[in-house]
Amino acid sequence: MQPNKSSSHAVFSLRLHVVFVTKYRRKVLTPGITIELKQIFSVILEKWKCSLIEFGAEEDHVHLLIEIHPALNISTLMNNLKSASSRRIRNRHADYLATFYWKPYFWHRAYYVGTVGNASLETVRKYVENQNTKETKPPA
Repeated sequence: MQPNKSSSHAVFSLRLHVVFVTKYRRKVLTPGITIELKQIFSVILEKWKCSLIEFGAEEDHVHLLIEIHPALNISTLMNNLKSASSRRIRNRHADYLATFYWKPYFWHRAYYVGTVGNASLETVRKYVENQNTKETKPPA
């Protein structure tokens, strides 16, 4: 169990399970791109005073387990994570991605975000951690 965090006006424990899907669910996430995305998300989240607890990926989507600050607008954070990561990956892998997308696409415009309580944190952590295995089943 992660300890509570505190700021001058709040004690908090806010964890989110986030899923981003590639545009048209194209299977573009190679092991190399997945490693880069984990680093990119970690850096972006640190700038937002958040942290990446766990990261997992399949060929067409990523799962993030993140801890956020209570002053954040979740929608703004999600859009920033998607746009900044998309821009960086598209710049680094333009030729490869051009075989899948004829416009500068990467992520689908929708996303999933759900809160994670202490009781189910370990379940979600294991689920996200095991995203690269075929035996993965959704948390109960």
